[in-house]
Amino acid sequence: MTAPGARFSRYAGLAGAVLLAVAGYLGGALPDAPLSVTPASIWRAPDGPATLTCWLVGTVLLVGAWWSLREGAPSTRWAYVTAGLWALPLLVAPPLGSRDVYSYACQGWTYAHGVDPYTVGVAAAGCPWLDTVAPIWRDTPAPYGPVFVVLAALAVGLGGGLTGTIVALRVIAVAGLLLAALCLPGLARAAGVPARRAAWLTLAAPLVGVHLVAGAHNDAVMLGLLLCGLLIVVRRPGRPAALLLAGALLGLAVTVKASAVVVVPFAALAAVHGRHTVRALLRHGGWLAGGLLTALLTTSAVSGLGFGWVGGLAHSGDSEQWTSPPTAVGFVVDYAGALVGRDPQAVPVVRAVALLLLVGVLVVLWWRAWQTLREPEHTSHPVARSRVALHGAALALVATVVLSPVFHPWYATWPLALLAFTAAGTTWFTLPVAAAAFLVLPDGTNLARFTKAPGALAMTALLLTVLAHLARRRLQAVDDEVGGQRSGRNARPTS
Repeated sequence: MTAPGARFSRYAGLAGAVLLAVAGYLGGALPDAPLSVTPASIWRAPDGPATLTCWLVGTVLLVGAWWSLREGAPSTRWAYVTAGLWALPLLVAPPLGSRDVYSYACQGWTYAHGVDPYTVGVAAAGCPWLDTVAPIWRDTPAPYGPVFVVLAALAVGLGGGLTGTIVALRVIAVAGLLLAALCLPGLARAAGVPARRAAWLTLAAPLVGVHLVAGAHNDAVMLGLLLCGLLIVVRRPGRPAALLLAGALLGLAVTVKASAVVVVPFAALAAVHGRHTVRALLRHGGWLAGGLLTALLTTSAVSGLGFGWVGGLAHSGDSEQWTSPPTAVGFVVDYAGALVGRDPQAVPVVRAVALLLLVGVLVVLWWRAWQTLREPEHTSHPVARSRVALHGAALALVATVVLSPVFHPWYATWPLALLAFTAAGTTWFTLPVAAAAFLVLPDGTNLARFTKAPGALAMTALLLTVLAHLARRRLQAVDDEVGGQRSGRNARPTS
């Protein structure tokens, strides 16, 4: 029997989703909606006060309902039903929180009309829906892999006009979420975590409903393919045919969004059957890599687009916002330089350093997982083996999100999906997800644009606090280890 508190959370969240959909129709990212210059311009619009009120109250209700059950829904079925209820109003809402779906539509139109979206922007290609695309992305090449460009072109062909294309892109995003939903229980069992917790944290998350369902972001497709590939790996380690298939799915995820590639080395660890030796890693991981490379080469060749999308990734950092920790630190350095009459131009430098640091962090995370899996006690415990590899993949996505040059709220769904079935505690990663839900307005206006200085200072202070906390914990662990060794040497045998 469902507890009254859980029932209240279900219907409070549903009310929040309805209010968000209403806000979308009043002032969301509609095709003919004017691009906002400031949040005040939304307030001064005819329906501005109603739009912002519905958006704020709806977000509070949805976030609060999700947060209240962060340790797990009453049952897995209850979690699925509730997440589905919350998604219904958002399925019929206009695009919310971003105008990226219009960029997808124009990139698909560009490819469908025989133009390479990796060499020209949608403006130069002559997309008829150019006015719906955010100005910053009109002249940049597509940063997505060939699989998603082909899917976007398919949406254009099926949709006919702009509205039909947006509907088709939303159907594609929901299909990705459904695939992820099918994989979550199996992954939760493999990691030894209740499926009711994993399903709730992932599918009912406010960012998922607003940005992956209503916003139709391609992150939904990436996550579906990623989780499906990982599920096959942990269920069929050491089996060549299964690993080839899993590698192909991971490769398809990479050809939707390149950030999925950081999971692959950890999937190779999960692919090993038996003892984790270098020979076993090369043999079993080789099958996985073979499937991945086959997917990359095949999709690039069949689409006729090659690997031009790799160059487009360089433009993903054109937007500078303090929500990216490296960018925030660069802002603060520039502010400090201005106080002494200098212009350090620190943002690109700090971003470059952060990317180098990311490479180092990924190597360390992989090496720690490898060393843990080589311990004898993990050889005969499949759950422990799977959890170590999957948690390493989750932390790799956390590091990627934190150290990337740009951050958008929907990026937080990448690590969320894996942390939901690997992390021991939940508050440390659900709190940032909840906070990210308040970063944008229904028409896609990012509040970070208007809080540059205070946001950069706050993010830098938060980053320093977290680093100090981690350093203190590390020092405490070393002290405890040294103290234990001393106690062992000083202990006297008793008769």
